Amino acid sequence: MSAPARQARPPRARRRWRRIVLLLCAVPLALLLALWLALPPERAIPMVLGQLGASMGLEIGAEGDAATHLGRQPMIVVRNLVVREPGAARPLLRARRAEVALPWRTIRGLGDPLELVRIELDAPRLDLPALRHWLASRPPGDGRLPTLSEGLQVREGRIDGDGWRVESLALDMPQLREDAPVRARASGRYADAAMRAPFDLAATLQRPASGRGFAVVGALAPARADWRLPMQATLSGGLHWDDALALLPARFGASGRYESGDTVVPFIVGLHGPLRAHGPAWSLVPASLTLRGGGLVPQLDARGRLALGQRLLLRLDGRIAQWPAQWPALPPPLGTSTQPLALSVDYLGPLDLGAPLGLRVARDDLRFDGHLDLPGLMTWAGTLDQGPLLPPVTGRLEASAMDISGARLEGIRIEFEDEATPAP
Repeated sequence: MSAPARQARPPRARRRWRRIVLLLCAVPLALLLALWLALPPERAIPMVLGQLGASMGLEIGAEGDAATHLGRQPMIVVRNLVVREPGAARPLLRARRAEVALPWRTIRGLGDPLELVRIELDAPRLDLPALRHWLASRPPGDGRLPTLSEGLQVREGRIDGDGWRVESLALDMPQLREDAPVRARASGRYADAAMRAPFDLAATLQRPASGRGFAVVGALAPARADWRLPMQATLSGGLHWDDALALLPARFGASGRYESGDTVVPFIVGLHGPLRAHGPAWSLVPASLTLRGGGLVPQLDARGRLALGQRLLLRLDGRIAQWPAQWPALPPPLGTSTQPLALSVDYLGPLDLGAPLGLRVARDDLRFDGHLDLPGLMTWAGTLDQGPLLPPVTGRLEASAMDISGARLEGIRIEFEDEATPAP
């Protein structure tokens, strides 16, 4: 995204994640207290929700038994909560149960400062496109952050995006304060048409202010029907949200293994660069990549660009330090060279890397320009002893000379065709 485009972004985009929490918690507290004292819960709570929704440009309703408690910490509990924009076909939020506890000083101060005790949500379902549509209609807020002295808890949650979802979401945040680190733990499962990725992650933000240090660490395991990629991963950097959500710079590292049938390939990967959000998509430009693992995994260092949205964009230029020992040997003089291999990759397709990968390789006077079937490559890697000699590639290889079976061939040009590799 160009600099002028970022500068043109309206100010309402700033601090939206703070305003979500603020607006959802800023109940007309004076009205709530009066209704608590004057009316039974089944009459008071619908009036409170209606008043709250009107102040936010939303329709908020609930069905089933509701309850209020006026003890040491006043509490409101609603069931079958539904939140939508007026006239919208889809609610932006549903929840089987919602509970909010707050201290009396918040009621006496009419929400200034906004201090809450705890929020609990059972089986919430958030529609992300509907939420974005509502946020785009809202005026900019002041960015005040409410206090949650006993934190936030979400159970059996779900987030629906464009063609993807997060299922079985559990979220625990012990507390939220302006002057204290924010810690949270989340588990669940990402899913789209082709992939599933269970995760269990812990996150820390030094302080809830833009530009502070952020880190998330834990386990995730992307998988399809024919392969699995369990790993331990870490993502860290300075979290910014003044103009747009960004991690500057982002540092990502993962240690895991590729599993398919009897094939197990360990790997270590690292990424570095500025990570920025562009609506539902993310970019890492410029991106630095390091790949290690030994055996079938080459020692690769590369730079380029990466973007992730409904599709994956990957464009990298780098080099492989040496020809991996478990790859098929190159004939002399190509196989005896000690020079690194220059490598360029170009990919645009589904997140599971199911589309052909553009591949260019150069070493001394060797040149290859073509496409590689990555899923087929992993199948080929597991059958090196009894399978075909060459990986599933299409393209052209050129070299000035090769020594094959005692004969020296010059001016080599070889065309590769593989029926299993889809057309790019």
